[in-house]
Amino acid sequence: MKYVDLNCDLGESFGAYTLGMDQAVIPHISSANVACGFHASDPLVMSKTVAMAREYGVAVGAHPGYPDLVGFGRRNLNVTPSEVQAMVQYQIGALQAFCTANGVRMQHVKPHGAMYNMAAKDRRLAEAICQGICEVDPELILLGLSGSCLLEAGREAGLRCASEVFADRAYEDDGSLTPRGQKGAVITDEEEAIARVLQMVLQGTVQSRGGSTISIQADSVCLHGDGEKAVEFARKIRKALSANDVKVICLTEMLAV
Repeated sequence: MKYVDLNCDLGESFGAYTLGMDQAVIPHISSANVACGFHASDPLVMSKTVAMAREYGVAVGAHPGYPDLVGFGRRNLNVTPSEVQAMVQYQIGALQAFCTANGVRMQHVKPHGAMYNMAAKDRRLAEAICQGICEVDPELILLGLSGSCLLEAGREAGLRCASEVFADRAYEDDGSLTPRGQKGAVITDEEEAIARVLQMVLQGTVQSRGGSTISIQADSVCLHGDGEKAVEFARKIRKALSANDVKVICLTEMLAV
């Protein structure tokens, strides 16, 4: 039997604005990446999301991003490594308060959006993120793009690392994610996405947008909870994994197998 974690970005609503279908998606996942107030979320949303994860037995992770509510943290910012380190520490600390209040042990950290993609290629930013995590809690798991320098930096820093793949995102020949502004960056066909997930988990490969076969490690599959078909998509992916003898477990359990 194979094992894999299913993660989803949750808690991205803000004030009077609701984003995503968190309550409907969470029964289908094993790990939740909770927004920490910089790219999305607010204190009340964070508190409710952690409580909901506890209710469903879903592991909680911090999802720190750039301070960019208007751009949803998807715009590249010109920031120094020391600034990134402090941003990560600040946001982990904010979510940790709600984890403590709810009796939940924080499991992991997954950078969001532009921070995630920039750190996948920029070694100095990657090291800053890892340093920020280590100084707050070196037991936290770093979740990052499979094959990225973020994971390389994490391993060198002594962090437990998990390799992430994406169910609904296209890949470039170098293993990076296709920028969202480009055609075909987001895969909307459910059957295509499910087939890609099975290939990534069972075979350790995925086809790039250019047609190349890329080797990847699928410790965790990211599902996006804000799509129109998010709930049905999550349900179908989990069903397909089960039908292929793949058990869904959280990252902590995944790395212990």
